[in-house]
Amino acid sequence: MESIDLLKIAAAVLALATAIIGHEIMHGWVAYIYGDTTAKNAGRLTINPISHVDLVGTIIVPATMYFLPMLLGAESGFLFGWAKPVPINMSTVARNAGYNGAMQVDLAGIVYNFTLAAFASVVIVMMSQPTTSDSLFYVFAYLFVLQTLIINVVLGVFNLLPIPQFDGAHFLTHLALKHRINSVAEFFYKYERYGIIIVLIVLMTPLKNYLLLLPVQMILSLLLP
Repeated sequence: MESIDLLKIAAAVLALATAIIGHEIMHGWVAYIYGDTTAKNAGRLTINPISHVDLVGTIIVPATMYFLPMLLGAESGFLFGWAKPVPINMSTVARNAGYNGAMQVDLAGIVYNFTLAAFASVVIVMMSQPTTSDSLFYVFAYLFVLQTLIINVVLGVFNLLPIPQFDGAHFLTHLALKHRINSVAEFFYKYERYGIIIVLIVLMTPLKNYLLLLPVQMILSLLLP
């Protein structure tokens, strides 16, 4: 494997870790602002990646999404994954800040991802594409910023989808509870156990083209130079 390929993999892995770990920390941090110390007490407001690794979301899914296309003779796929969810006591958040506070906790990770993507977009515009005369460090830095932009857009879009266990569904649940539409909240509670199955179905079928790749491409067309 060539050095440039190793740089691409290293940059993508580091960008993914920054995206998914920061995403989870933001959930816990906003909850902490509203008086919930659950994540802090569990040691989950740390940037130590070991505390946030999820076997499926952090290792198996990203590796499969990236390397499977290569094994099938296609170009490497995109990186996608998630970290171990931070523990949050939404009852404490809702008691202190109402359902509006709960919805802010739900959206905190998504806001982080899109903010990071926007920042990476500004940086990538200021950088020139690497050439053979550039140092490996510059090549790595460029690839890292590029992957940071792409991965955070992918994560932001995916987490907006109303899939049980994910942020979009949590937001709609608390929005429904705020307006006393209990049937919607009950629906998401009922099917929460099937969230991971739905995720895998979306990622492994043409559904990903319409629910994920199309909106991602639209956003990237605005952010990429």
